[in-house]
Amino acid sequence: MEMNPLVLQTRCLSSLTKVFADEELAESAFGRATAFLNETYSFQVAYCANLLVKPLFVSVASELGDRVSVRTVGLAPSELPCFHDYDEHVLRTTPGLYPDPLYPYDAVEGIAGIPGQWRSVWIQVEATDSLQPGVYPIEITFTNAKEEVIGTERFELELLPALLPAQKLIHTEWFHTDCLATYYNVEIFSDAHWKLIDQYVETAVRHGMNMILTPVFTPPLDTAVGGERPTVQLVDVEVRDGSYVFGFDNLRKWIELCTSRGIVYFEFSHLYTQWGAKHAPKIVARVDGTLQRIFGWDTDSVGEQYQSFLAQFLPELVAFIQENELEKRSYFHISDEPRRADLEQYRTAAEPVRKLLDGFTIIDALSNFEFYSQGVVTNPIPSNNHIEPFIEHGVKPLWTYYCVSQRVNVSNRFFHMPSYRNRIIGFQMYKFEVEGFLHWGYNFWYSQYSKKTLDPFRSTDALGAFPSGDPFLVYPGEDGPLESIRMEVFYEALQDLRALQLLESSIGRERVLALVEEGLEQPITFSEYPHSMEWLLNKREQINQAILLHAHAPKA
Repeated sequence: MEMNPLVLQTRCLSSLTKVFADEELAESAFGRATAFLNETYSFQVAYCANLLVKPLFVSVASELGDRVSVRTVGLAPSELPCFHDYDEHVLRTTPGLYPDPLYPYDAVEGIAGIPGQWRSVWIQVEATDSLQPGVYPIEITFTNAKEEVIGTERFELELLPALLPAQKLIHTEWFHTDCLATYYNVEIFSDAHWKLIDQYVETAVRHGMNMILTPVFTPPLDTAVGGERPTVQLVDVEVRDGSYVFGFDNLRKWIELCTSRGIVYFEFSHLYTQWGAKHAPKIVARVDGTLQRIFGWDTDSVGEQYQSFLAQFLPELVAFIQENELEKRSYFHISDEPRRADLEQYRTAAEPVRKLLDGFTIIDALSNFEFYSQGVVTNPIPSNNHIEPFIEHGVKPLWTYYCVSQRVNVSNRFFHMPSYRNRIIGFQMYKFEVEGFLHWGYNFWYSQYSKKTLDPFRSTDALGAFPSGDPFLVYPGEDGPLESIRMEVFYEALQDLRALQLLESSIGRERVLALVEEGLEQPITFSEYPHSMEWLLNKREQINQAILLHAHAPKA
């Protein structure tokens, strides 16, 4: 019997399509867009073969040269894509393989065209103001082992003669230093560990993160009561005659490394345990020549012993901050996600810290407006599904965050959600003048409560605790971090925010908001927004054209 001839289907797609291997590709082709001269622009080329093609080679030809990169969109397993209370705005709710990790394209080995499975490659353009404005065709060619062309696509990217303004939003994705050491099996704060920290900070900054969780002591986050995470304490402590001596060499190294990579702000790790500020974080010190844990779950947070420690430590940390001119770059935390029942405990624990940190900004993620209305927290970070009272009362500066609990109607970036739901937050943050965004999981590669280590390529849900896509944005590659499509799409949201701010500088805020909401049945809120990839793509193009039109117009 004669075999069927090879057929390779290909299709250009936007960055917002998730290409599943086990379903037919429904999205129509997307082949043209615009971007600014300092913008990162991404699109995909999907492909599907009717016969096994291995190797399958991909090449890109463009006048943009090495400004264009190719990565392959990998599949990651999800055993827990969502909880029981999901809304209707999701792609699927079943366990399985989801498109997420971005792997470097191997030009020697190529990729595989698997019969009947749609896959995609991720094409990214890193524009620069050294380029000339104009239309740049990008030719994508697929060849087989015999160097025969079996598929081609063409995408046109027009680079516009304008620059996005610098990012104003303060953005932190919690950086888990211990997870790096654990996964790569290196000694904490060894040369190998510092190299990894450098790589992962560089990747974070390149994707819009300008604030970093700084572990002066091992952060008391996602830790089982009575349990411990590996010690990643940047400040050395020595007990001498009942008092404490502090060393800041590692903290200084951290500050210098992060600053060199582009980090602007430092959020010092929480001074009390999560969910109520009832205990001290794990702190180790040299006592009679040996390292010992001197504080932890067995320490009363407001007891005399720990309060005496803080009374000695915080003034010295403040002196270090002043010595290094970090006053405007430093933020502090009391306790993460205190609940309404914890309000009085939080108030009691926070009061002495506020006195010792007079003049510094203290921020904490929470959901209850009472913490702010009663003056217990002056700089709250409400979740995006509890932000309405803070908006209504004009809280400034306004920050927001999301995590596992923000899963109905609001923006988030779980595997099972469409990418437009990830990206829409840029428009939301613009409308409500959000000044800061926080997320807890840049690289949390442990199980819930940090009880077990895991392989993030096999468990994407913290061993059945959080919907896949919540615990981390990057995967641990052999040579450093591997980004995810969720990370790239969130960065697109940050670029949308900057584009809106650029347009505002020409036509004023009211006209920008009118343009954004033009034709919508109801105004955009954090829970109401267009559930449409096409709306987002078209709206961003409309904004780009308005920027060109009004580039030299007087400000409204």
